[in-house]
Amino acid sequence: MAIDPSADGFRELMVDDEPSLTEVMACVFGVQEHEVRTYRTLLDNPGSTVAELAEVLDRDRSNVNRSLSTLREKGLATRERRLLDGGGHVYQYAARPPDEARELMHETLDEWAAAVHDRIDEFDASSA
Repeated sequence: MAIDPSADGFRELMVDDEPSLTEVMACVFGVQEHEVRTYRTLLDNPGSTVAELAEVLDRDRSNVNRSLSTLREKGLATRERRLLDGGGHVYQYAARPPDEARELMHETLDEWAAAVHDRIDEFDASSA
């Protein structure tokens, strides 16, 4: 996973007394509002398929699928394959529990801060 919290988003979080979960996740993971909405819906509907989520979210299946891909890339969702009785399979998705997502946010910010500290340590007056 890339260590790239949004600098602009980070500045906004610093001046906001009560940033929302959407704002924090957008800054830390680089996700958009609809992806946070998908994450929250998954928390309430574990084991959902793309079709089920699309219905609950009132979004197109392809858009939901892209949101799920992003959430999986960021470590915020998992996917399991379930075999169907009549043959074939379907994927079911679940959100990473909030306590694990919170820890992942801390780890991501810690990695980002370490990378920034490394860059600062590399800085010298001649490169200004």
